[in-house]
Amino acid sequence: MTRHPDHRERAYAPRGLRRDAAADWVGMKPTTFDKLVAEGLMPRGKLVHGCRVWDRYELDTAFENLPDESLPDAAPLQPADGGWAKVT
Repeated sequence: MTRHPDHRERAYAPRGLRRDAAADWVGMKPTTFDKLVAEGLMPRGKLVHGCRVWDRYELDTAFENLPDESLPDAAPLQPADGGWAKVT
């Protein structure tokens, strides 16, 4: 069986990550990652032919929006307009 290199062993990270690699990408254990997915704080990933894959760009965005204890209200960052400025 051919061993596929871990994303940390590659010259660049793949765009799509399986569960363990997605959890590692955002610096958490898979069980913690699963909880955040269930809570809607991390994306659900894409189901492709029965295989769930997470887009690392979506993971980056979700991670940036996680609550930050250093902020006074510990709330996720949101656009001042609630995101409606792009809607026409």
